[in-house]
Amino acid sequence: MSTLLNSPHFAITLTLLAYLAGHGLYRITGKPSFLQPVVSGIALVGATLLVLDLDYGTYMEGASIIHFMLGTVTVALGLPLYQNLGLIRRHLLPLMVTLAVSGVVAAGSATGLLWLTGSDHATLMSMATKSITTPIAISVTESIGGYPPLATGFVMVTGILVAACGGPVLRITGVTHPAAKGCAMGMIGHGVGTARAFEMGSETGAFSALSIGLMGLYTAIGLGLLMP
Repeated sequence: MSTLLNSPHFAITLTLLAYLAGHGLYRITGKPSFLQPVVSGIALVGATLLVLDLDYGTYMEGASIIHFMLGTVTVALGLPLYQNLGLIRRHLLPLMVTLAVSGVVAAGSATGLLWLTGSDHATLMSMATKSITTPIAISVTESIGGYPPLATGFVMVTGILVAACGGPVLRITGVTHPAAKGCAMGMIGHGVGTARAFEMGSETGAFSALSIGLMGLYTAIGLGLLMP
């Protein structure tokens, strides 16, 4: 039994079953924002590891193939971009202005709060990458002197919060344009936010998918030039 629980097969199976269970719960309950499959899936995996007294490092090593595919599967987001290319071209200028502002605000506001509370340099650098997708965040965090595992945690928490709260916030503030909604979800909530954006519509999802790549590139270059 110990050999089975510590094998890659168990880690991969647990991850997939947790996601499927979370997706089923999400659908049955009417798709509330706070029950995104990623959120409930994380909770189920964490609870299982706790109950079975399994080491997280061993689990993560076993599920590494899923982590690897996180980067490669992003290529699939190119399809909705192609399908909505005309709409994206018409809104290219406001998109780039939004990118320039949101990149500074996203990284600056979060690191600023940590700086005020006396956090060390490595923690600040880990927080600076919270709004870019995990594979890019890990690489950038390593290059600027942060903690990649901590950065991964910040990225996940940010994405979950955007997926859970993004829709209600957009409704309250009266934002209805697909481009505006997509940019907000993708630039701040990266992959998890984009999953929620596609539920709002294909155009919203397309802008969110585009925003993931643009935000990752912009933040990586910006932090790479500024931090030294």
